[in-house]
Amino acid sequence: MTHATKETAALLPDGNLRARETPSIRIIRRFLRHRLALAGLICLFLVTICVLFAPLFPYSPTDQNPLNARKPPSMEHWFGTDELGRDVFVRILYGGQISLLVGLFSTLLTIIVGILVGAVSGYFGGWLDNLLMRITDAFLGFPTVFVLILLAALLRAQDLRWLQNSVFLVIVVIATLSWMWPARLVRSLFLTLRERDFVIAAHTVGAKDRRVIFNHILPNCLGQVFVSATLQMASAIITESGLSFLGFGVQPPTPSWGNILATAQTHVFFAPWLAIFPGLMIFLTVISINYIGDGLRDAFDPFSVQATK
Repeated sequence: MTHATKETAALLPDGNLRARETPSIRIIRRFLRHRLALAGLICLFLVTICVLFAPLFPYSPTDQNPLNARKPPSMEHWFGTDELGRDVFVRILYGGQISLLVGLFSTLLTIIVGILVGAVSGYFGGWLDNLLMRITDAFLGFPTVFVLILLAALLRAQDLRWLQNSVFLVIVVIATLSWMWPARLVRSLFLTLRERDFVIAAHTVGAKDRRVIFNHILPNCLGQVFVSATLQMASAIITESGLSFLGFGVQPPTPSWGNILATAQTHVFFAPWLAIFPGLMIFLTVISINYIGDGLRDAFDPFSVQATK
């Protein structure tokens, strides 16, 4: 071991062990050291487990019992009942399935489109970069909420059976106006990385553009893309809830956190639990995802304050 290597190892606790860590292990270790991110991961895991096992509960989200309407929380109905006598806890669990499904798949679609547009724009540059970025700027200039409502209304009016699926429709509508942010992020990363020595070396040995993009440059962007994906998923859940609350998202009788809140607004003074519990679920899920994003950002950035502690 050289003198410089000994000095480097001495600067780190358990220097020999730390030096043998792979990048993946190092990222995981940094993430686990972020307490809020770890708490967010545990909270999101518990929410996901609960919504996945919703069919195990004895009530159905659509079973009505008018004689049991607007009952406060009790041992029989943990979150009370709504104006039609439906169990609010079970409806929130089934609504969580829809909200998390919309958040996950709209984020996947958003990230895929964003990566493709950003990679092509940043790697090739020139007129293609100008064209794609002007299209991106045009989408960024749209008033998001009004365009989302307009798109949802127009697409639902089409005589196409596959568009009548409210969940699929909401996923497409949210992704349509969300891909621009990851596209600009990936473009900026590609503009920097395409001038690095390892990319020049790949060109020198005759690697094709597709191989350079997907095998050499894109893997170095995944950390920032993962962070962007967590923030996008939190935003998608809020957007879906807002659209459903306004009546342009997931349509009843399919429950989602947004339309559960929408039906609660006329009963909020007489049965506040109808609004408190779905709102609390949205809050816990979104803040957990945001904390996970913070932890991933610090884990992938070796120069962050958290990473260097």
